[in-house]
Amino acid sequence: MAKKEITGKVISTYQKTVVVQIDRRVPHPLYIKIINKASKFYAHDEDMKAKVGDVVRIRETKPVSKLKRWRVVEVIDGGEK
Repeated sequence: MAKKEITGKVISTYQKTVVVQIDRRVPHPLYIKIINKASKFYAHDEDMKAKVGDVVRIRETKPVSKLKRWRVVEVIDGGEK
């Protein structure tokens, strides 16, 4: 089974950990209005190369800790300079 890869924005960093937020737009099931929803994923960043505001690609992996089930693959775009 292939590992999932998703792209999102880093909203927080810790030591060897980043929190990545994924924004998506979905229709409300009853009213059909478009709603913005966000999901947060804790990802392992071994090299600590991602900074707040960066756009990163993360890949699903075996559990690293209680919350971390993703690993940073690459930093696509740097944040504010």
